[in-house]
Formats: sequence, structure tokens, C-alpha cells
Amino acid sequence: MPERASDRLVRMLGIVAYLERHDDVPVEQLAAQFGVPPEQVMADIDTLWVTGTPGYLPDDLIDFDAASYEQGVVRLTESRGMTRPLRLGPREGVALLAALRSLAALRPALDADRAAALDSVLAKVQAATGDATAAAPVEVELQVGAAPAVAAAIGTALAERRRLRLRYVDASDVVTERDVDPVRLVSEDDRSYLLAWSLAADAERLFRLDRVVEATVLPDAAQSHDVAADADVFQPDASGELVTVRLAGRARWVAESVPVERTHERGDGSFEVELRVVQPAWLRHLLLQVADDVLEVRPVEVAQDTAAAARAALDAYAPLLGAGEV
Repeated sequence: MPERASDRLVRMLGIVAYLERHDDVPVEQLAAQFGVPPEQVMADIDTLWVTGTPGYLPDDLIDFDAASYEQGVVRLTESRGMTRPLRLGPREGVALLAALRSLAALRPALDADRAAALDSVLAKVQAATGDATAAAPVEVELQVGAAPAVAAAIGTALAERRRLRLRYVDASDVVTERDVDPVRLVSEDDRSYLLAWSLAADAERLFRLDRVVEATVLPDAAQSHDVAADADVFQPDASGELVTVRLAGRARWVAESVPVERTHERGDGSFEVELRVVQPAWLRHLLLQVADDVLEVRPVEVAQDTAAAARAALDAYAPLLGAGEV
């Protein structure tokens, strides 16, 4: 799955902070520290080398020792203040406080320790921002999507380590019933998920909270399970069909927000993504969503299936259009 730009940014900032504390670090050591190939570390260093503060003249850029770099060793010579502790300004303080207050929507699904931690951090940030937030009160609501009863049931199951029975709508709009052992809550972009162990699949699964129709706390105790370290991140099923989609450049968000196997840039400004597809309905929905930017789909049968779905949708509106209605 291609790396998100935000993940790379976090790593590059981490590299600068790490090099500030360590001198003459071999590329291989830096790669092991951040869990990426040496080639990726070198690409990150090349990007950092032309990054800096406004003006962007040579004296304004992050700098490394070129002679050491040629020998496969990285030594930071100028960080441009990237590692200097900063105080929150009024705007940053308000933004952070707004984000923390938005988490209150998840409180019914937080255990006591996490709720206490949230209250503590919120109080400290409130104290640190002081007059800034007093002058501009912040009221924020995070749209979790889960019904209050669902959120409350999930919170109870997590706090009491109890098994849950979920009625869940999957990506194909099929309602299923599953018994799960809840593990923890996960937030990704604008979505909230329950990471749980599915008894039927005998594996961990992520359940979008806004797709949970009903959640019932069962009397059975939730069992402990060995959950993969990257279970919080959705991984496409390797058994799914490999589909290639070529898109216009303005649909770049697809590669950032959809789990893809590979991204390939084309010389004309378009790009291709390869996806593993288990549920055709999910892919149809995606292709129809970006229909104006789809340039090619392979295999052709997938394109034909999506085109048929689009025609069926248009045909459903035909009686209304014939009656002069929109």
C-alpha cells in the first residue's frame, strides 16, 4: 500500500529530531530506526535538504554534511529550529482544544482510564491557552456516526471486557449479525472504528461505527486474542481480484484515502492505482463516485459491470424524467 503524504511528513520530522540527538548515523541504522528501506531514507534526506524556512535561500534550508552523506552516513548540520520546543500560539491552542473537545463524542465508548486521560489533557491545554480560548469559546462536536445506544453498548463492553453481538451493514449494504470480542476504538481521518475479534472469522476485524445498526452486550466475558500490530490499519485481502484504475490527476485523493497496492504515475499527468477487490459493490461505488475522472479500468469486465450499474441507475430515473420531474 503506498505511503500517505502525512505519514511521510511525520517520519521526516522524526528523522530531523533523531539526527539532532545522534551524530554520524549510517543510512542503514536510520532506516532500521524508522522501519523503512535505506532507499526511502535517502529520498527523505534529499527532500529535507531542499526544505527550510521562508526565503528558501541556501542559508534558510535544513542542511546535512555532504561528504559524510557520500559515505553512507547522515550528519545534520542545520535543523533550522525544527527541534526547538515551541509554545502554542492562540490559533494553535484553539485548534488543539477544539480537537480534544471533539473527542467528547466518543466518551460513551471510552474506558475509565482513557476518559480520565482525556479530561487531564483537556484541562492542561485549557490552562495553557488561557485568554485565547476565553475570548473565543470553542464548541465542537465530532460526528462519530454511531447511534447513542450503540456507542454506550460498545463503551460498556470495552470497560467490562464483555462480548458484543453486532448487527452490521457491510460495504455491499448487506446486514449481518456477528459476535465479537471488542479490543479498542480506532479513529482514522473522519471515521471511527471498533477493532474487535470476529468469532466467525477467527480473526481481527475493523467495524465502522456508523455502520453498526445495533450492539448488544452479551453475558460472556471477552477473551484475549493476539491482534496484529498493524490491525488498526485496513489491509486489503490478498485473495481479492487485482484491479487497475487510471485516473485524471485531480482524483489524487483516491491514492491517499483508499488502500491501494501500487501507484504508477503516467507522463500525461494521470496516474494508475492497483486495488485488491473482494466486494465488487465497494469498487462500483468508488468508480461511480469519481466517474468524471476515470480514464481506464482493467480488467474490462469490471468496467462493464460498473457501466451497467450506472445505466441501471439512470434507467430508474427514466419514469420521473418522462413525467417532467427532476
